[in-house]
Amino acid sequence: MPGYFRPVPCETGRWRLAGGWVRFSECELLRRGQAPQPTRDIPDEVLARLTAPRPPVLDLAMDRPRLMGIVNMTPDSFSDGGALADQGAGIAHARALVAEGADILDIGGESTRPGAQPVAPETEAARVTPLIAALRCAAPVSVDTRKAVVARAGVAAGAGMINDVSGLDFDPDMAAVVAESGAALCLMHAQGLPADMQDDPRYDDVVLDVYDALAERIARALRAGIGRDRIVVDPGIGFGKTQDHNLAILRRISVYHGLGVPVLLGVSRKAFVGRIGGADSPQARAPGTLALTLAAVAQGIQIHRVHDAGEIKQGLRLWSALA
Repeated sequence: MPGYFRPVPCETGRWRLAGGWVRFSECELLRRGQAPQPTRDIPDEVLARLTAPRPPVLDLAMDRPRLMGIVNMTPDSFSDGGALADQGAGIAHARALVAEGADILDIGGESTRPGAQPVAPETEAARVTPLIAALRCAAPVSVDTRKAVVARAGVAAGAGMINDVSGLDFDPDMAAVVAESGAALCLMHAQGLPADMQDDPRYDDVVLDVYDALAERIARALRAGIGRDRIVVDPGIGFGKTQDHNLAILRRISVYHGLGVPVLLGVSRKAFVGRIGGADSPQARAPGTLALTLAAVAQGIQIHRVHDAGEIKQGLRLWSALA
């Protein structure tokens, strides 16, 4: 029976995980319907994927954790809906994120919160392209969209990455647009559409089902002519997942290094952070976000999509001082 190998972090480990800051000497062997089994018998091809240094993303080395600052140019975002509807406010906010420590800016013009309705591509593009053009020299820019038309406009304005929350599932033209553009691509996992994804999400084994889905999305991107060195994956916390699903993924998130590409995590201010942490207001969830970020950093996760760049950066500085 095939299995999945999750590297278990260990300070004195024999191998360096993904060429980064985490070491490991053994893995958990994960199989459907079975308890995880510790093993040091790691197939050569699996070990090669787990240890190979990841290529830079947007010219940023993946040898330390990177922060992606969130810029929501939407009136209905779950966290800050309407706060940045004005272009000037959005630019000022983005520049503040960079000053606080964001390495990448992720600019979106359509909310993908649970229950959100689609936005016309023309409206979405009009919200994001002026910011991308204004900020392209301040930091590397990602355009957060699942629509090929918006992706094309974002790249033309200066975006170097397309962050597709549908993982190429929403727009059949997206893969070709990314391939032609030369931009990097973040493939996120989601079950369902924002309007209904939280109605009743179910999995046989959420950690492994998400792994398989991301592997299939990577294969689809490769077939479209998108090089592996341009691909990032995101397990999609909160996108068609219950609190238990989210926690199961976070406990074993290092398994996704087996896909052989950098991993991005987006937990910032999400509802389950507030439920567990006792913070009703999204703006009060930075401490919980930091706790989950540091737990993921300890499993080698390279990119962290956050609202509160200053607070998270402070935590990473303290983590680095102890490393």
